[in-house]
Amino acid sequence: MADIKNKYPENKKGKFYVDRECIACDACVLTAPDNFGMDENDGHAFVKEQPATPEGEDLCREAMEGCPVEAIGNNGDEEE
Repeated sequence: MADIKNKYPENKKGKFYVDRECIACDACVLTAPDNFGMDENDGHAFVKEQPATPEGEDLCREAMEGCPVEAIGNNGDEEE
């Protein structure tokens, strides 16, 4: 389970985030390319854009559920 205290600073402010358990498998980027990106230097994923539509939110949830190491979290608070 993702830990908000361990999230990468590159994550765009909002409810979804990627923490330091990420293994850079690229699954989230393939699932929701508008929302997730890969850090060029360190090779980990991060939320580059929070979802702005219900469809985007569904894709982010799908990416979170499909993450093999549970590195994607949803704190449920858009202000975090």
